[in-house]
Amino acid sequence: MFLTPMPEIHGSYVDGAQVVYSNEAVPSGLRALPDGAVKLIVSSPPYNIGKDYEKKIDLDAYLANFEETIDALCRVLHPNGSLCWQVGNFVEKSEVFPLDIYFYPLFRRRGLKLRNRIIWRFNHGLHCTKRLSGRYETILWFTKGDSYTFNLDPIRVPSKYPGKLHYKGPKKGLPSGNPLGKNPSDVWDIVQQDWESEVWEIPNVKSNHPEKTNHPCQFPVELVQRCVLALTNGGDLVLDPYAGVGSTLLAALLHERRAIGFDTNKEYLAEGMSRIKRFYRGDLKIRPIGKPIHQPSGREKVAKVPAEWRTSTSGSLF
Repeated sequence: MFLTPMPEIHGSYVDGAQVVYSNEAVPSGLRALPDGAVKLIVSSPPYNIGKDYEKKIDLDAYLANFEETIDALCRVLHPNGSLCWQVGNFVEKSEVFPLDIYFYPLFRRRGLKLRNRIIWRFNHGLHCTKRLSGRYETILWFTKGDSYTFNLDPIRVPSKYPGKLHYKGPKKGLPSGNPLGKNPSDVWDIVQQDWESEVWEIPNVKSNHPEKTNHPCQFPVELVQRCVLALTNGGDLVLDPYAGVGSTLLAALLHERRAIGFDTNKEYLAEGMSRIKRFYRGDLKIRPIGKPIHQPSGREKVAKVPAEWRTSTSGSLF
């Protein structure tokens, strides 16, 4: 394992390191990376919503701040590489601005090609009072060119009707599906059948999540694992320019890829380094990929309708 701030590393560091975790800011930290060195970029940039690690500014100014970084990301991306940009919404005076819509032209102007707009759905979050509560975010999957790595078999899901047969032609009467399962779709609902239902429902990292740290908007490792498995091969380099507490790096290491991440917040960097060290010791808790999401039985106290609601509300749904 190799953990060091970027200024102490020279241009050839990528060749010998399994993981590099830097406290230098992007885009300057990317200057040490050779052109085309990165097979997959996965990141969730700040949303400009006033979290501890960001200052809320005008939306146009916020987007302009990414121009130089996106130039650098496109430079280091491999010709057969992919970029997965996960974003939510910017909200101003209860008006919603979907950030994926605003980021799309920034990448498209640089020649990247959108392959999927993936929906990540989760069941818990902020309860809104003046609009419907948001329960999904999006991942823009771009490729640098028309030839790119895409491994279907590691992410196949069981067929809904594996016994379905060809009804005509030379294969009439033979199974029509693939014995390894079927091709998933672009909305992720993370249970065993999630790829086919077109929703990735991955629990967001809240207080009872096994991966919870001190970061207020933490990436679930499971979310990144799917991108790593589909869009890279063993030994490829995965980059997160806004690495936070290292979830992208861990997803890469779990599947024998190399990883590099940046974050200027020393507290998050320390937590991320601790997580990586625990991963190598074998005692880091990570939610298993594909684990079914907990569904209450209805017998739990918190799942029952309070008696006060039954007696004090007339004409209610209860």
